[in-house]
Amino acid sequence: MSYAVVFTESYSRSAARWLKGHPEARQQYLKTLQLVQANPFHPSLRLQALSGALKGLHSISIHLSYRITLELLIENRQIILVNVGDREAVY
Repeated sequence: MSYAVVFTESYSRSAARWLKGHPEARQQYLKTLQLVQANPFHPSLRLQALSGALKGLHSISIHLSYRITLELLIENRQIILVNVGDREAVY
């Protein structure tokens, strides 16, 4: 059973800016979104629980340099996307 991916308005703006600056990563980004919807625990996503100021959020990998932070609500099978970018931008 798949998860519902929720695109907040702020995430959509952030993702549009990020994709404009990183057109070479578009295909991998879209593939990552499909995979997280199907199975957010897939090993290639490298799902991590975050700590500190970002406690309660998780991150997944687009590839080695880029991550997506997200809120994973398992009880509702929802994934709320929070931010996308390189490690410095999302953490």
